[in-house]
Amino acid sequence: MGKDVIVACDFASAEQTFAFLDKFTGKKPFVKIGMELYYAEGPEIVREIKKRGHKIFLDLKLHDIPNTVKKAMAVLRNLDVDITNLHAAGTKNMMEAALEGLTREDGTRPLLIAVTQLTSTDQESMERDLLIKEPIDRVVMHYAKTAKEAGLDGIVCSPLEAGKVHASCGEGFLTITPGVRFADGEVGDQKRVMTPAQAKEIGSDYIVVGRPITASSDPVAAYERCVREFCD
Repeated sequence: MGKDVIVACDFASAEQTFAFLDKFTGKKPFVKIGMELYYAEGPEIVREIKKRGHKIFLDLKLHDIPNTVKKAMAVLRNLDVDITNLHAAGTKNMMEAALEGLTREDGTRPLLIAVTQLTSTDQESMERDLLIKEPIDRVVMHYAKTAKEAGLDGIVCSPLEAGKVHASCGEGFLTITPGVRFADGEVGDQKRVMTPAQAKEIGSDYIVVGRPITASSDPVAAYERCVREFCD
């Protein structure tokens, strides 16, 4: 599976989203639909973007009791997304139930990825707010191994942890890494970040890039720069 850049379409409306996507007259970027856009527009936004030829990562980060997550995934599997996700903190039982709900009658399903620790979380806040005293990379590795044991396809993690995840869980276990910024760009609210070139070097399979592309004065050029630095 080749590397790819996923553009985070963190917009408040379908109008804003399509105004952005209409700029891409050549290659159709892989897009992430998160909570803001999905809650504003519902499943129809997924269908319309898919109809336009984009691959979709539906980023809703499900986290509930296993039966509830299983039923929710049984609904999401009909949206024909390429990747969706949940929180690894929901336990192995929840992840297994999610996988069962996501799998269609013919055996096909979207890729299912687990979120480990958010890239806005650092060691200090994890200890202070979550009362998790273990080193953050050890926590991420434990979540990754649990997700793999549950049958998931990979995890969302900081690019700082991607190489260690592959070493621990195998090269085929996917790493999707937000927290990617250009070397000459703003870090924003992310704590654990890398450039596209660094993420490539350390072994990320997908990078998720939002504001460095969506807030750029030339989003297409910014996207193409990301692709060059990460994929070529």
